[in-house]
Amino acid sequence: MKLNRINLPVVVVVAALLVLALWGVTAFAETDTDPGGSRDPLVTQSYVDQYVQWKVADLKTGQVLKGKAGTELLVRRGQAVVVDSSGNGIPDVTAGADIAANDKVSLNHLLIIPREDGRGIKALDFAVVMYRGGVSIQ
Repeated sequence: MKLNRINLPVVVVVAALLVLALWGVTAFAETDTDPGGSRDPLVTQSYVDQYVQWKVADLKTGQVLKGKAGTELLVRRGQAVVVDSSGNGIPDVTAGADIAANDKVSLNHLLIIPREDGRGIKALDFAVVMYRGGVSIQ
């Protein structure tokens, strides 16, 4: 196609408009949309506080700590037994086995509560428990 005097100004104007449009899109685009930025956080602070950081509970004799689904427990000191009305036990990830109701929990073994159905641990004497996730203490 041969450009003549009539087509050349039209082509120049269209090209200039395209260049301006592309410049406008890049100049005014959001610059803080990187994953993890303030406009697109990977996780919220409340999620980190509840699910990532370990918390410590001091249980008195007879107190029961029940966990929500996915809660991790670690008995650091004292003696505790499993509380389980479902009959399925609590997974002991460290030992690779389930701990049944009324069985003692080994110190420093990681337990995971699979469902929010009342499973947890009961302190036989003063116990220190680390946990990550949601719990209720009764």
